Amino acid sequence: MNTKLGQTPAQTPSNLEGLSSEEAARRLTEFGPNAVAEERVRPLKRIARHFWAPVPWMLEATIALQVAIGQRLTAFIVALLLVLNVILGVIQESRADAALALLKQRLSLRCRVKRDSGWLELPAIDLVPGDVVQVSLGDVVPADIVVVSGFLLVDQSMLTGESIPVETGTGKTTYAGGLVRRGEAVAKVVATGTRTYFGRTAELVSVAHVESAEQKAVLAVVRNLTAINFAIVVGIVAYALFISISVRQITLLVLTALLSAVPVALPATFTLAAALGARTLALKGVLLTRLSALHEAATIDVLCADKTGTLTLNEFSVASVRPMKPGYSEMDVLSYAALASSADGQDPIDSAIRSIVSQGKASSRAPAFALTFTPFDPAAKTADATAIEQGKEIRIIKGAPAAVGAFAPINAQAMAELDALTLAGYRTLAVAAGASDSLELIGFVAFGDPPRPDSAELLKELRSLGVLPVMVTGDTAGTAATVARTIGLNGPVCPPGQIPQSTGPNDFAVYASVLPEQKFQLVKAFQREGHAVAMCGDGANDAPALRQAQMGIAVSTATDVAKAAAGVVLTDPGLGGIVACIKEGRSAFQRVLTYTLMILVNKCVTLIVLGVGLIVTGHAVLTPLLQALAMLTNDFVTMSRAADHARPSPYPNAWRIRNLTLAAIPLGAFRLLYLIGILSLSWYSLALTPDQMQTLTYVMLAFAGQGNVYVLREHGRLWHSRPAPVMMLASTCDVILVGCLAAFGILMTQLPIPIILYLAGATVVFTLAMDSIKLVVFARLRID
Repeated sequence: MNTKLGQTPAQTPSNLEGLSSEEAARRLTEFGPNAVAEERVRPLKRIARHFWAPVPWMLEATIALQVAIGQRLTAFIVALLLVLNVILGVIQESRADAALALLKQRLSLRCRVKRDSGWLELPAIDLVPGDVVQVSLGDVVPADIVVVSGFLLVDQSMLTGESIPVETGTGKTTYAGGLVRRGEAVAKVVATGTRTYFGRTAELVSVAHVESAEQKAVLAVVRNLTAINFAIVVGIVAYALFISISVRQITLLVLTALLSAVPVALPATFTLAAALGARTLALKGVLLTRLSALHEAATIDVLCADKTGTLTLNEFSVASVRPMKPGYSEMDVLSYAALASSADGQDPIDSAIRSIVSQGKASSRAPAFALTFTPFDPAAKTADATAIEQGKEIRIIKGAPAAVGAFAPINAQAMAELDALTLAGYRTLAVAAGASDSLELIGFVAFGDPPRPDSAELLKELRSLGVLPVMVTGDTAGTAATVARTIGLNGPVCPPGQIPQSTGPNDFAVYASVLPEQKFQLVKAFQREGHAVAMCGDGANDAPALRQAQMGIAVSTATDVAKAAAGVVLTDPGLGGIVACIKEGRSAFQRVLTYTLMILVNKCVTLIVLGVGLIVTGHAVLTPLLQALAMLTNDFVTMSRAADHARPSPYPNAWRIRNLTLAAIPLGAFRLLYLIGILSLSWYSLALTPDQMQTLTYVMLAFAGQGNVYVLREHGRLWHSRPAPVMMLASTCDVILVGCLAAFGILMTQLPIPIILYLAGATVVFTLAMDSIKLVVFARLRID
């Protein structure tokens, strides 16, 4: 509902009548609402997408075949496994669109608008280009505006990265989302919605996307397994037809082969490893908004760090004081400046000056208080005061050096000092005092945003981990270079302006005066060079780059927008959480890497064993039900590896699927020889029945699979590190359960206990022998 305001804002130009309601409605139709468009996905469609992927396809085809031939129990078990994977995915995806929702909420404001020659209070969503609005102290700027009359001091640090509030006056543009710290103005709207500086940031967040290394790894594993397993299944079916097995038996054989080939627990293992890592990181003050961010953390080799609020404290403070009058100390200069500073706490510059003076030793020169005080005048660029000094009235002026220089000449020496401070990137004010007709320059006060105490140490540790840090900021080149030198970030500064499209992280150490679109494009440029990029920041201006980066990091002082766009949120002050996240990510990577290798070794070998068993016995040596049981008692128990101990590597990890596949060949070949030997010995020497051979195959694969887990979990000898208690418990329960099912003939033909014990002993010998082969394979193929 519109609210009529009784008072017309002061200083409104008479020629600004505002839009009529009819014209505003027409423009609203033309330009759209002052909001960020959001694509809505129905819940059912969101869930359905999780059933449309390579691993679900394989499971769904298997379920359909099982139902068609009446294998309902097996179909039910496989369906449960499929639903488990979907539930895990849906839970995590529910957070994916949070950044866009928060950006839209940021625009849900109310503002004063002039319509039909009268002032109304309207929702900001109804603003259109051409509207006349009023903004004052405490308001959030509702759209991109050009000031028509008045003056504003606007905090735009969350938009542009500038740590210092921006002074705007007649003819100057102020961006949507800025916070008015001082002043009042009447302005004209020039851009709304996604056309605003803030809205373009929101639009970039919605389109920012990078395919995760996890997604690529899963797809590559499934692709390789599918290609190999398809060839094996074709061979098995061809031989089955050759020896005239019935169609029903061939169908059961194909079903067993399909179940054997599906890496059903692979996506769930990725999720579980990340979830456990997220719990560990939460205890260290690090939260994950997307679990995949932990896996990406392992691959990071470039960190794009925003300056304001990330490498610095985002606190406006006095950085340097330069006395220019002989005999005056730094505290003397600050004390005179404090007399010409406001005490209301609204001006960050005045607050920084008065804070130091109140905490330091009192000046013996400066008067104790001011007689009169005139606040900062944006037109004159000065603030002034009067006081009594040695019985005489004096005047104190503080402001822009050029403005103060009109009252108190700046000599060559003082100009050199001023140039040095300006070159260093500081915002500098001049202070003059004396009789009204003979003011003298007494000094300069320079302001800056100090670095965080731990920034230098953090950057040093990141380099030791093989991660190259780069500063990316919207602040000026001089300011950025000064901070970079202070924290040990040495290297060239990219010239302001258009960033080269082919730039790499080694080209420049600092990128300054960077717009949100450029931050976003810079991350993409680094990614095109083959780098895995982490981007940390705290403002809305960082949101698109945070979303685009493999690992987006929002620091503890970040806005909700930045936190929602990021995959990692630091809840404690300081940046040590970044190092903790990278190390934990690399540990999780090692767990998933070895599990993936186990999948490659086990799945292909199992299919070949099915074929060899068919040749040796003339019968199927495994049924679909036994294979489904194997998934529950082996594949998902093997997921306990996700909770196992793992040492992080000292350098960035990468998914080398080709190397993993090559490593799986000799390891799989040795496992295959062992399994074929056991099958042949059992069939020819122990004279087991075909049904007993099926049980024996199930037990043999389960025991050998557990042996593989302990061989592949450690890069060195399997006894070099102790497995986690939960992993040892899961393995023990698995072996006991499989042994009991076989010994008591539950859901399978009974197998004599001595044979089960003989399989257990053979597995121990096989495991020790395979451990020696692993050392050679890992060394040759650099599996790390």
